[in-house]
Amino acid sequence: YPTWKRTLTRRAREAQMKRFCKAQAIQRRLEEIEVTFRELEQQGIKLEKLLRDEEGTPADKKTQWMNQLLYLVQKKNSLMSEESDLMIVVQELKLQEQQWQLDQKLRSYMNREESLKTPEDHAAEQEILEQLVEVVNKRNVLIHMQEEKRLSEL
Repeated sequence: YPTWKRTLTRRAREAQMKRFCKAQAIQRRLEEIEVTFRELEQQGIKLEKLLRDEEGTPADKKTQWMNQLLYLVQKKNSLMSEESDLMIVVQELKLQEQQWQLDQKLRSYMNREESLKTPEDHAAEQEILEQLVEVVNKRNVLIHMQEEKRLSEL
């Protein structure tokens, strides 16, 4: 087993582990965002009740509650934007994993001796190549979406 093959295999495993760890971190953050959403929702409900029920409350107190409510809405929008970004990253990770698997399959076909390949092997190789191009195009679309979002936020 040549050294370069061991190195490639090791690097592929390392990249796969990095993707897995990143996916776990994203999952934890998405769960944190979900908990924060619920907390903000509860706070918002309390503030809305205060605003509706307290007729004799001074105007400055109502203004303070309204400002708090607007702050909660702004925070929720910010979290929704972050959640959207994380979902795009999750899709990117899935496509990276899919690309890696297809690349491994394609390499196995391409490493075979050309004279030993059957017509089915050639067809399978072509099919994998088409799938690989499709995955790369999907990743390109995601990257383009991220860039557009970043530019629109600026």
